[in-house]
Amino acid sequence: MNAKEAAKEQVDRSQESLIALSRRIHANPEVAWEEEKAAAWLCETLSGAGFAVETGIGDLPTAFRARAGSGSLHIAICAEYDALPGIGHACGHNLIAAMAVGAGMAAAQVADEVGLTITVIGTPAEEVGDAGGKILLLERGAFQDLHAAMMVHPAPFDALLPKIIAASMFQVHYTGKAAHASAFPQEGINAADALTIAQTAIGLLRQHIRSTDRIHGIITKGGDAPNVIPADTMAKYVIRAETFDQLAELRPRVQRCFEAGAVGTGAQLEYIGGTKPYAHMIHDPDMIAIYRRNSESLGRSFPDLGALLESSAASTDMGNVSLVLPSIQPLIGIDSLPAVNHQPEFAARCVTAAADKAIMDGALAMAWTAIDMAADDRVRNRLLTRARDAGQ
Repeated sequence: MNAKEAAKEQVDRSQESLIALSRRIHANPEVAWEEEKAAAWLCETLSGAGFAVETGIGDLPTAFRARAGSGSLHIAICAEYDALPGIGHACGHNLIAAMAVGAGMAAAQVADEVGLTITVIGTPAEEVGDAGGKILLLERGAFQDLHAAMMVHPAPFDALLPKIIAASMFQVHYTGKAAHASAFPQEGINAADALTIAQTAIGLLRQHIRSTDRIHGIITKGGDAPNVIPADTMAKYVIRAETFDQLAELRPRVQRCFEAGAVGTGAQLEYIGGTKPYAHMIHDPDMIAIYRRNSESLGRSFPDLGALLESSAASTDMGNVSLVLPSIQPLIGIDSLPAVNHQPEFAARCVTAAADKAIMDGALAMAWTAIDMAADDRVRNRLLTRARDAGQ
């Protein structure tokens, strides 16, 4: 039996447990930094499969690293498992977690035989939009000594090169002065008005930014009572652009809109966060080509989505990993249309037969990709030389 057949046998043996793991995480959604159950279940599964598991890596309680094999080519498979507030696993992170575990166990089955070391890295808090888990883990050395990284993300359709753009989430806090809204309004400084001015300015700014830029947010505090001039308001906003450089150009223009609110009302303005933005993604062409061959051999296809793929830009801290290590994050379809990511209907589609099939296909495609990377002398040598030149 060759290595890829052995990996497939491992995935087939694990089918029931991987689907159960996915559905267990889905039924117990935990938001960013609170993924205690999900992280524990993943670690238990990997430990039971013979991985050496370290928990709480990078001083992040819900992060982990699980390692198997001793080959010279060291590949990471990233797991995500945080849910969205209010709508649970509407981005399918339960599937990402199960695929990562399945891929890791399958590749570990033959790791020493083919010259691989496999590490599954549990990366919390992808959905926060600033200082996400992968960014902090990168800073704290969790990705050192690796040669490449990969993960697969669920979506309505399969795609090799999803458009992943830079993003920065930050909070805005206006402080004004409370007063009776009818008897003494002249004594107040209306922090809600400051936010209204800012939102109006942002709406006008949209005419003058790139069509690929994005600005969106929510008010998290608008006041306490209608008969009290609001003295304290807050909002969360995300700005996005195709690259880090374009994001740096957009940021001061958006900030001036918030400053206009402060100037117009006399409220004080404070920014919270936004210091560790998400990067645009660089997909490694060799890894993508190998993943494509393996995915297509499982019956997956990658039609030309044209404008649909171009317009469906999203962001992830996997982009930050891709600037440091050769990386990929293709999409795997779960037959969800018309439901799309970040809708409750999409969360419901993440526990269907199509989603279960995506777990198995994604896990096996990643395991086979790791095996083929080790077997391809050109790819293997490129990755090892790159790491050596970078001083890893």
